[in-house]
Amino acid sequence: MQLTLELNIPALHRPVTYADKLLLTGSCFSENMYDRLVQHKFQVLSNPHGILFNPLSVAQSLDSYISGKIYTHDELFYLNELWNSWDHHTRFSDTDPAVALEKINVSQQKAAAFIREANYVIITLGSAFQYYLKENGKHVANNHRTPAQWFEKRLLPIPEIVASMQATLERLKEVNPGVTVIFTISPVRHIRDGVTDNNRSKARLIEAVHELCSVIEGSYYFPSYELVIDILRDYRYYDIDFVHPNYLATSFVWEQFINACMSADTRELMKQVQEITTARNHRTRFPQTEAHRKFMNSYVAKTQQLAQRLPGLDFSEELTYFRDK
Repeated sequence: MQLTLELNIPALHRPVTYADKLLLTGSCFSENMYDRLVQHKFQVLSNPHGILFNPLSVAQSLDSYISGKIYTHDELFYLNELWNSWDHHTRFSDTDPAVALEKINVSQQKAAAFIREANYVIITLGSAFQYYLKENGKHVANNHRTPAQWFEKRLLPIPEIVASMQATLERLKEVNPGVTVIFTISPVRHIRDGVTDNNRSKARLIEAVHELCSVIEGSYYFPSYELVIDILRDYRYYDIDFVHPNYLATSFVWEQFINACMSADTRELMKQVQEITTARNHRTRFPQTEAHRKFMNSYVAKTQQLAQRLPGLDFSEELTYFRDK
């Protein structure tokens, strides 16, 4: 008995392998995918600006890595006893402006080097609504809980989204010609915009991204939004707030992602990596037993064998744990 619609997802033209580097940027949904990639020991960098929801902020952040931008003190502002950046998430804020700048610029430098080597840039867009400071017209990535009357809120037109992202991605191709761009739309509902405006926002993002895929060579659309909204399409797949997909939903999307974007060989290696990381997190009740010693020794051997097959991955922490225990 078939209980859901089927969604045939085209395979990524060049599947992701363990030799590849992946830069993820965008909404909080991309953080969830990042966590799963890290658990499987892929080479990943996620959200060097922090979580970003709208396409103009994503494009601006990528431009800053491409150009090697270094932020200065006059680009910070002071509010609620913290120094903040309009371009960055609050995780970069600090009571000391020097500390805030250091966090921002360390992340900038790391991202500037990584984006030139990345094989994939995965962009997850969350909202087409953009906030602008009334005093100077600057678009901001994060409001930092400042008064709402400081901002003008606009729903971005599709041509503006396409033009901004296309210009950025063309610059990206200049510094990294071989990079593959993977687009996805976050299934997280931006309910503060209201149900109707959230749907208008998502519709603009979807249309803009499909236009971009038609003009950016080597780009790919992964339908995370459709998988949750159209295939699962039930509140039991959402958290208690009815806004964020829950563990079951994100696990389903993750499975579809690896099936579409990774080769069978890579998926098999992922199972072996997960077996080792799961064993690393195992807590035994009787560490003094011979059975425990044999268990640990078996995973020393398994980890060494996998490390030889995947020399780019760091298993030192797991090997130390298995040996010490």
